[in-house]
Amino acid sequence: MSITLIIIIVTVAASFYAWNNADIMYRWMLEPYTMKRKNEYHRFLTSGFIHADYLHLGLNMFSLFSFGEVAESIFEQIFGPIGKFAFLVFYLVALVASDLPVFFKQKDNYNYRALGASGAVSSVIFLVILFFPTSEVRLYFIPMPAVVMGVLYMGYSYWMSKNQYDNISHDAHLFGALFGLIAGVIIFPRVLINFVEQISSLLH
Repeated sequence: MSITLIIIIVTVAASFYAWNNADIMYRWMLEPYTMKRKNEYHRFLTSGFIHADYLHLGLNMFSLFSFGEVAESIFEQIFGPIGKFAFLVFYLVALVASDLPVFFKQKDNYNYRALGASGAVSSVIFLVILFFPTSEVRLYFIPMPAVVMGVLYMGYSYWMSKNQYDNISHDAHLFGALFGLIAGVIIFPRVLINFVEQISSLLH
């Protein structure tokens, strides 16, 4: 069984558990104000395994299922026998890394709360885009190169983080995407050359 599938199963189970236990839902979600004052830093991880509702959970898990096993195969090719473990570490670190900027931004905001795997899922998606920028993906059923979707996604996330019109943590999406790109370059520096070569072929 792939690590991706295990993460999905654990996330679905944790979300259902939290939906039926209000105390767990509260104690696991990201709440920077409380985390800072009570040192409850476990919330960086636990908040990534619970979701607000079926739609929130379904969208994140569908995205993870669509890109996760590709990302996992990248880690297996680079790290060999420990590739699956390396991918798991990447995912867990991405959960924390995507929420750190949110934590520092909202640490004195008593009313701020967030939950969901969106930041880590963004990291997975953008790692795959970095390695396969010209592969075809569909955004709302519209086919386009992965790199184009990536640019649109980051532009949208940046704009929404500056003009907050909803309760979605667009900062986590944006920083998760950046983490995926940075981590990809760190683990395999040559990917930058491959990325440029693939984009060049797309333009020609």
